[in-house]
Formats: sequence, C-alpha cells, structure tokens
Amino acid sequence: MTSTTTASDSLTRLQDSIGSVLLGKQDVIELALVALLGQGHLLIDDVPGVGKTLLARSIAQSVDCTFRRVQFTPDLLPSDILGSSVYDPVEKEFVFKQGPIFGNIILADEINRSSPRTQSALLEAMNDHSVSVDGTTYRLPDVFFVVATQNPFEFEGTYPLPESQLDRFMLRITVGYPPHEVERRVLADHRAGEPVDTLIASTNIDEIRELQAAVRRVSVEDSIADYLLKLIHATRDHSDIRVGASTRGALLLYRAAQSLAFLRRRDYVVPDDVKQLALPVLAHRVVPHEWLSGSEKTLEATMRDIIDKVPAPG
Repeated sequence: MTSTTTASDSLTRLQDSIGSVLLGKQDVIELALVALLGQGHLLIDDVPGVGKTLLARSIAQSVDCTFRRVQFTPDLLPSDILGSSVYDPVEKEFVFKQGPIFGNIILADEINRSSPRTQSALLEAMNDHSVSVDGTTYRLPDVFFVVATQNPFEFEGTYPLPESQLDRFMLRITVGYPPHEVERRVLADHRAGEPVDTLIASTNIDEIRELQAAVRRVSVEDSIADYLLKLIHATRDHSDIRVGASTRGALLLYRAAQSLAFLRRRDYVVPDDVKQLALPVLAHRVVPHEWLSGSEKTLEATMRDIIDKVPAPG
C-alpha cells in the first residue's frame, strides 16, 4: 500500500517531469493525470501544433512503461490496431500477432482521420480492457491508458467520433495556445532538439498501479454524490439537450473527482472537485437538439448554465 508521503512524492515527480516539457500548462497536465490515475481515457481536441501529441508523449516518457503510438489515417484497418492471426508454417497453425493496442499507454494520434469502422475497434479495448479477434478474447494490461488527439471537425479529411466512442473517454480537454513568455521559452528550449526525447522516467508502472488503487480509496460523502447525480439529471431535463449524460458519465465523473482530490493531496472529495470537472467530463456525452448542433460554444454555455444553477452542498 502506498503511504501518503510516498504517493505525494510520486505525484510531484510525475507532474514536474511532464511540466518540464509542456510549459505553462499545469491545468492541462492535472486534467490528463486525472484521467490516468482515475483509470479512464483522455481525448484532446484542439487545432494542430499546440502540443496535443507532446502531452501524450511526455506522460509516456515520464512513466517506465510500454508505449505505443498509432497514427490514424483513412486507410487504417481495425487489424492494424488490434492485431491479426497469421499462419505459422512451422507450427502449421494460425498464431495471433498482437497489434499496437497491447501496451500501457496508447497514443491514438488524429483519431478522427480514420473511418468510423476503424475508430470502433477501440470500443471494447477502452471499456473492457480486452480485445476479441477471430472468436478469442485477449486481455490487455491492467494499466491501460488511451490518449487520443483530434483536430476540430471543420478541418478537411476528418470523421466525427460517434457518441458511443466519445462516451468511452473520461475527459475531453483542449490545450490552447501558450502565453507570449511561455512561447518564447518553447523556442529557446527547442534550439538543441526535442526536450521530450531527453526525459527520464520519474515513475514506473507499479507505482501508477498503486496510485490508481489509492484513488479508489478517496472518500465521497453522500451529499456530494447526490450533488453529482443532480448535475447528471439536469443534463437530461434541460430543454436544449436531447440526450443527457449516461450512467457511465456519472461513474466517470465520480472517479474523476476522486482522482482530482488525490492529485491535490486530499483523501476526500469536495464539491468544487465535482464542479470543476463537470464540463470536461460531461460536455462530450450530451447530444444537443438540432438548433444547437455544430455549435460547441453554445453547448458549452448550456453546460455552464446547468453547472451554475445546480446548488452545491455547503
């Protein structure tokens, strides 16, 4: 069992390691670690060139683990991700060759550039930590974290992720442009090469497993659980929303709140943890009515209206 001091040290090393590469984005790093330690998955949705892939790589470099990167393209097939059965002439039988999905941290880069058929290959893996090929089910590692990046839908050659795929991600976040002074530091740091390539792992997969177990032990009072459910139900009753957040959304918001409290060195959740995470956890799970479709800003305003109107416990 991880002691409080040991866990805090591990978290500090991990945050400092990622922060040394992704400059000026501590809030983004915190949300990414919420997903990792909460045993969820992360979707980073932003324009090209702001550090989406860099965030995923820096997490993987900071953890001594198995890292796989899959570049999603229009011609990518499900078997290119999951693996396939190949005939072995020596053994005279078909042998399953694992695909890149068999790793601890998986970077699904530009996931919305491949077809919905290929995107759906991740559904079972992300939900059940297993894949089924040719009637046989194969288990994935117990520490399994998918970081997917995507460009906004208005960019050419992209396919919107279906609701069932979006629902598998614990959080959807953006990175955003860095401030002027931070961007100047980025220019200076990259003169001699890519800083992420020189990162040395600050933790290992066993420590991550212990931290994930510790997150599950963070306490959540009944009043806060009720507040969380009121937020969920409000998305189902709002006049601008056609389909509200699912029960899976409630479970992931609960887990994310535990993870955020743990990252802030608490063994209990406070209402602000739930309130802060409600937008990145729930916004991509709701389906707006037609008059809101295609307007992310309007949907975000609707979600903020819900968050503001549901009273938090004192």
